[in-house]
Amino acid sequence: MNIQQDVSLKHLNTFGIDVHAKYFTVFDTAVDLPALFESDTMEILQARDKIIVLGGGSNMLFTKNVDGLVLKNEITGIEKIGEDAAHVYIKAGAGENWHLFVLYCLENNYAGVENLALIPGSIGASPMQNIGAYGVEIKDVFHSLEAFDLKEKCFVSFNKMDCAFGYRESIFKKRYKNVFIITSVTFKLNKTPVFNVSYGAVTQELTDMNVADLSIQAIAQAVMNIRSSKLPDPKLIGNAGSFFKNPEIDLRSFEKLQVNFPGIAGYKLDDGKIKLAAGWLIEQCGWKGYRKGDAGCFAKQSLVLVNYGNANGMEIYDLSSEIIQTVFDTFGVQLEREVNIL
Repeated sequence: MNIQQDVSLKHLNTFGIDVHAKYFTVFDTAVDLPALFESDTMEILQARDKIIVLGGGSNMLFTKNVDGLVLKNEITGIEKIGEDAAHVYIKAGAGENWHLFVLYCLENNYAGVENLALIPGSIGASPMQNIGAYGVEIKDVFHSLEAFDLKEKCFVSFNKMDCAFGYRESIFKKRYKNVFIITSVTFKLNKTPVFNVSYGAVTQELTDMNVADLSIQAIAQAVMNIRSSKLPDPKLIGNAGSFFKNPEIDLRSFEKLQVNFPGIAGYKLDDGKIKLAAGWLIEQCGWKGYRKGDAGCFAKQSLVLVNYGNANGMEIYDLSSEIIQTVFDTFGVQLEREVNIL
């Protein structure tokens, strides 16, 4: 395995932040990993917290150079590994592009991921973040994954319960952070679609598209239209999609907010909590369209922080901190970053 030194990561993260990795290498098969980590002579492997795995680089913000090893996951391949009367089981390499995987499912009429079209990133990041959009999350279609244990130097399988999925959370973001490298993910998809058009924006877009017969292809196209109209293309403007999670508060706190802010929107969750729209909170605080230097809050969607060219990671991070503080001061609501900060 060819290990390079002092490698720029600017083109390997969707924010386009120009930081450097002290060491860098690419792996495209899982079998490469044991050999790499069996070596005890390389300085770069002596501290596990100095190992960072990159997929699509779409959900992280680099605030400094990486004084360690960056591993670029390029394991590809998509295959059907099983089926039953109602489902197909599709295994994909962790380095596969997520949206291309969605397109593969659409082409084969495998239902379940159509609402997740056009989300940037890789297959391996999807369970780690429990990515979600328009009423669907990865946990809804997840079956299992395979990962390499950096400590024990062996491969481990995880089922849905093992992953401890939560809202934009999994066991890999906290308890097992930097402990495993996800190598493949298997999805349980429906042969007969169960359409999810619970979000008004999707329903409206389908109406605007004059869709008479609902299909997973139509839903995916509606989602792509919506995302393209609201979110900047990372190839043109650096960003990582939604930077903040939608906060959840208890009903009593929500009712108090309604008194002072009648326009506030809330969605009741199964556990009785109320999910607020972080974008609305941020917009009410005047941040939408704000720009300082090349760091900004996108004019069409205030959940998205952007790099207009040469912003560094700390400028983006500092802007996010100002937004979090202003929202808290105004509403008493604590925003949480969805993006990983490195």
